[in-house]
Amino acid sequence: MPSNDVRILAQAAVPTAAVGAVAAVVSGVVAGGKGAIGAGVATLVVILFMGIGLYVLQRTAKSLPHLFQAMGLMLYTAQILLLFVFVAVFKNTTLFHPKAFALTLVVGTLTWIAAQTRAHMKSKILYVEPDSGTKPEKTGHSS
Repeated sequence: MPSNDVRILAQAAVPTAAVGAVAAVVSGVVAGGKGAIGAGVATLVVILFMGIGLYVLQRTAKSLPHLFQAMGLMLYTAQILLLFVFVAVFKNTTLFHPKAFALTLVVGTLTWIAAQTRAHMKSKILYVEPDSGTKPEKTGHSS
């Protein structure tokens, strides 16, 4: 991953992890140890899903720039659907507190999206690749 992509990933993952830590503490106080575990699992799921999505989107932007917007819409739709599937699968689990898991999943996802948006707005991404310093050879008739 280029350094700009890593910077955007870090600027989205760090606030999400911080919000997840706060959610784990709050869930631990409210729902006990299972609440803290649910919040921790949800935070890891959000960081994993959204991080992989950002990586895929950046690869698409580099290799198939004409598909970038459609890929972004499809990717976010798929991520939200996968998060709903996660909530549905673990709805009746006894491994952790499902409400703490679901709330942390939503809050973590919203935090990731806000942080990623802020990172993109603050980054200075070139829209045109600068010349490498070499002049192109003349290959045709001059008009």
